[in-house]
Amino acid sequence: MSAQLIGIDTGFFFSLQEGNTEAIGVMNSDATLISSTVVLSEVLRHIIRGRVASELSNLLKEAIVWVPVKEGEAEEAARISHGTGMPLVDSLILASLLRGGCSVIYTTDGHLESFGKKGLNIVNLRKQAKE
Repeated sequence: MSAQLIGIDTGFFFSLQEGNTEAIGVMNSDATLISSTVVLSEVLRHIIRGRVASELSNLLKEAIVWVPVKEGEAEEAARISHGTGMPLVDSLILASLLRGGCSVIYTTDGHLESFGKKGLNIVNLRKQAKE
């Protein structure tokens, strides 16, 4: 049986750095972590700025399957953004995660929650931390 495909966005890395127990559990699970190359760029920018620990750069290279934004993802992102009002960057990330086959997405971004699709579970780590 193959591991579950779990999508993560930029906020996941902040949650991980903050010691969010659910994010740590996801990181330590047998799941395959999927993310968008847009997230890679965002996280690297935050590492350069010193907002995310540089130790996470090894994690970026070793523990995550990166889905590039290609023509199909760009087209899907445009439809998602138009249909939900979601910012295009968030739509690009979401389209990549969907293309990667994720059934669960961990985020801290409320915009992603505006997208409803049967069989897709979007977990907002900020809300989880408050409960």
